[in-house]
Amino acid sequence: MDVDSPPESDPEEPSGDGPADVPDWDDEYVDRVSDRLLHNYDLEKEYRVDGERFALYGRMELRSQKHFLHPSISIGEHGSTEHLFVQRVDRVDERTLDRFVEVGEGLADEWIETGEDHFSTDFTFVAVAPSIPESVRERVASFDGRTLLKYGYNGHYEINLVIVTPDEEELVASENADVATAFRLWEPIEREEPGVLDLLARRLQL
Repeated sequence: MDVDSPPESDPEEPSGDGPADVPDWDDEYVDRVSDRLLHNYDLEKEYRVDGERFALYGRMELRSQKHFLHPSISIGEHGSTEHLFVQRVDRVDERTLDRFVEVGEGLADEWIETGEDHFSTDFTFVAVAPSIPESVRERVASFDGRTLLKYGYNGHYEINLVIVTPDEEELVASENADVATAFRLWEPIEREEPGVLDLLARRLQL
């Protein structure tokens, strides 16, 4: 598989330091979405992997530690990573979804280093399309892309799917695609609502 290696990031902190680290996108919608992602994700533009070109690639890494009596005594550490891929398409169909799943499965084999400290790795694919066919909507809404590694002893990885039509202000996402919130530009992210980082942290039980 022809893949770019995932960019390095500090495993102790959420990715992204601020607007200076984020490229500008010619696509106004993607550029506005990046403004919502930049504090939690390392972002790249025109990312290529396995013959596919994605307008936006994002990577976020979280780590959870449990301590005994004192922070210097660590009794457990788990890591969670999300890889986000955004692609604008002329149309979305079953083949689009099949291709996303295929790329995700290949990257899971290439990128995941399994071990007892691995909690989860998510591969989230977002298609920005003019419309959402009903068959695609139904499949995405019911899609379950979780795979246990060594019966769960080495955590799991999950493939998430999101389809969004900005002009129609419609979005459908698989159940655990928490980042979908950032793509609903027509809906404000309320301060009292959990953000993307909060939702992922809950899944790690930070």
